[in-house]
Amino acid sequence: MSETQSNETPQREAKPHKPTTASGWSFLSSDENWERDVLNRLAFATLNEQRRARRWRIFFMLWFFVYLFIVYAAFLESDWHRFFEGSDDEAASSHKHTALVEVQGVIAADTDASADKVVSGLRSAFKDEDTAGVIIRINSPGGSPVQAGYIFDEIGRLREKYPKIPVFAVATDICASGGYYIAAAADEIYADKASVIGSIGVLMNGFGFVEAMKKLGIERRLFTAGEHKGFLDPFSPIKTADEDHIKGVLNSIHNQFIKQVKQGREKSLKAKEKLALLDNPELFSGLVWTGEQALALGLVDDLGSSSYVAREIIKAEKIKDFTPKANYLDRFAERLGATMARTLSQQLNLNSGIIQ
Repeated sequence: MSETQSNETPQREAKPHKPTTASGWSFLSSDENWERDVLNRLAFATLNEQRRARRWRIFFMLWFFVYLFIVYAAFLESDWHRFFEGSDDEAASSHKHTALVEVQGVIAADTDASADKVVSGLRSAFKDEDTAGVIIRINSPGGSPVQAGYIFDEIGRLREKYPKIPVFAVATDICASGGYYIAAAADEIYADKASVIGSIGVLMNGFGFVEAMKKLGIERRLFTAGEHKGFLDPFSPIKTADEDHIKGVLNSIHNQFIKQVKQGREKSLKAKEKLALLDNPELFSGLVWTGEQALALGLVDDLGSSSYVAREIIKAEKIKDFTPKANYLDRFAERLGATMARTLSQQLNLNSGIIQ
């Protein structure tokens, strides 16, 4: 007899149960390497955490350096250096000081010696309750008569408003033309024996290219509306009427200059019984002299430096500088803006070249 087949279904071998999360989803990629998958996930999580920590560390370091830069700039712009000289706020406020305002370089609207900057410094100097006297230290070859005139008038106004605060001009290397215009507004003028003083005059210069154009065969085409609109054109022959007119303008400005100098120097020279020195026409011829020569001519009152004037004349040896200066953040922003503009310009030029 043949063996009868069993009707029972054979039992299948049970497979290992996959670990699952609470939601029922398996986090294993396969039965064989789930341990490796877990380790990989842990490693990647650790790397990501390290990257995030590094980014935050760099971020905070950058902000820390920015903070240091701001504190450093503020420190340089303040008067904290007095702390290291052993003076506290109460000691500083109990002693008078000599206020200093610099006129450095060419006097023009867009320079450090512009009327806006100098006048701002002068107003702050006079307004300070501890100011015993003001020194205007000048190292300038001159510049705009308009800018110098603004400063001259403001010095006169401040002297009337604060009659107890004397004003002294101190010339360093050069105090000429518009620089001397400003100095004449002070109560007294001091200079070094080798300072260059004077140049009380007005000039206008240029070039003429008429003969050169003829030799080169160049024709000048000038169109104007107005009979004298093109006067003093360097490529056209000069006309006698135009020359006379501009000389009249220069003489007018020169006379204003002379008037202001005489007005400013009158009180000081009168006190020294030297008022007659202002009648010397050579003073206003545009010549310059040394400080020693200028003393004999009455253009300066004595020889001395800013320290000498503060110590011996004003009797307040401590000097406080009120000259307006751009802070370091502004200078940094200006340089950054100039660099960006230059880079943009170069890029535009480069692109333009590519298009052509």
